[in-house]
Amino acid sequence: MTKTRLLASLVMAPVAVAAILLLPTPWMIALATVVLLAGLWEWFDLAEIDDTLARTVLLIAHVGVMVAIVWASRWREGYTLVLFQVAAIIGIVWWLLALLWLARSRFASDHESYARVFKLAAAALAVIPAWCALAWLHGNPEDAHPQRWLLTALAVVWAADTGAYFAGRAFGRHKLAPKISPNKTIEGLIGGLIAGTAAGVGFSLYAGATHEQLPKVALVSVAAASFSVIGDLFESLLKRHVGVKDSGRLIPGHGGVLDRLDGVLAALPVFALGKAVLGF
Repeated sequence: MTKTRLLASLVMAPVAVAAILLLPTPWMIALATVVLLAGLWEWFDLAEIDDTLARTVLLIAHVGVMVAIVWASRWREGYTLVLFQVAAIIGIVWWLLALLWLARSRFASDHESYARVFKLAAAALAVIPAWCALAWLHGNPEDAHPQRWLLTALAVVWAADTGAYFAGRAFGRHKLAPKISPNKTIEGLIGGLIAGTAAGVGFSLYAGATHEQLPKVALVSVAAASFSVIGDLFESLLKRHVGVKDSGRLIPGHGGVLDRLDGVLAALPVFALGKAVLGF
């Protein structure tokens, strides 16, 4: 499985990096929309929305919100990022509330309609803010190389995930959240945070950060990597509720699209807001 996982990563990573660095922001946002909607479709599976028509309507509703945000952000001199920034903040608030859900893992664990409502609301509060944070990072006119900052944010998540995986396999002894994800360990968490922070600092130099800004970058990277763990655990909780191992089978060795996006959904708003607040 490790070999398959590695080979899949070696194929996906260059494609993702090339898209981030080479595509203009509108095209990057369009591509990100497709990927996020694919993950959202899998989320509907975890929320037990079985009817194709209902799922299609829900998907279109999310697209409508995205289009409305873009349309409302137009002004006479181009675009304003205010709505994207507000959405990112809403996303951060949601992931903090998700901690309470994780602490009460049996909440909405049945198969009744009210449980679906909560899980669908969670989907919207996770996917749309992450999409807005991605657009904010990639299209920020105040940065000389904004696409490099998006790559930095994603590198934090990728490195944290990889670091947690290998540190957990090598040193894992103490369970992090055994009722939600038995394989995750505290040692893996620490390894992931170290790897994510190192990646954030390293890639930020490529993005244009000064040496004086590196402590701020490290702080934001730790926060983003920590939130990526919340996203990962929350998806694990949803999968445990319905008794599945992966959200899908599209990516060999990795599962579904949502399995690759869970940490990204939680980390992007944190990185985008942290970067803006601390000013790097």
